[in-house]
Amino acid sequence: MSILRIVATPIGNLEDLTLRALRTLKESDFVLCEDTRVTRKLLDHYEIKTPTISYHQHSGDIKVDKIISLLKEGKNLALVTDAGTPGISDPGSKLVSVVRKEFGDSVLIESVPGVAALTAAISIAGVGFDRFLFLGFLPNKKGRQTMLKEIMTSDYPVVLYESKHRIIKLLEELEIVRDKTELEVSVARELTKMYESFYNGTAASVLKEINADPNNLKGEFVVLIRKK
Repeated sequence: MSILRIVATPIGNLEDLTLRALRTLKESDFVLCEDTRVTRKLLDHYEIKTPTISYHQHSGDIKVDKIISLLKEGKNLALVTDAGTPGISDPGSKLVSVVRKEFGDSVLIESVPGVAALTAAISIAGVGFDRFLFLGFLPNKKGRQTMLKEIMTSDYPVVLYESKHRIIKLLEELEIVRDKTELEVSVARELTKMYESFYNGTAASVLKEINADPNNLKGEFVVLIRKK
């Protein structure tokens, strides 16, 4: 039976790779990765020689057919993303669905869990996130205002991802849509890396703090929002 293993990789600190993930990457026939250059740096760090195949959000049917063919040949594949756990705001979820539909139970789909920015941020956020609504990345344009309204009407705290290109915009939007609602906003930046930062306060105060230093706009962001 062929196996497709969904392997979590470090989000920054290369030591955050589990022993099981390390063994899986070594023993797989191929590693499917979002960006082969990024994954090759990780593999080279651990002296792993497993060949890589690119698979990302723009991969078409030809690439998917190739992956299906490898599984039919009995190959064992490991799927990784550039950082973190595949399938969380990541095209890996689409491949899992395709493989499950194509093979049913004849291909084992196995999780090799590890770090994810989502759980890393929640673990240092404090109380209030035993239940939450996760929205991933908000749309850049179409549907964005609808999602912002969903944040404000949610009965649960909200967690989302944001890029360095839109974090300022998001904080400004939150300050507008909150109206008279008091929000506590936490922003985790560069988790597990040398310049890891955690900002907490109102949307306005966090915005001011981030704007005070241009270096604060580097990296990826996890945003946690709860009503006071």
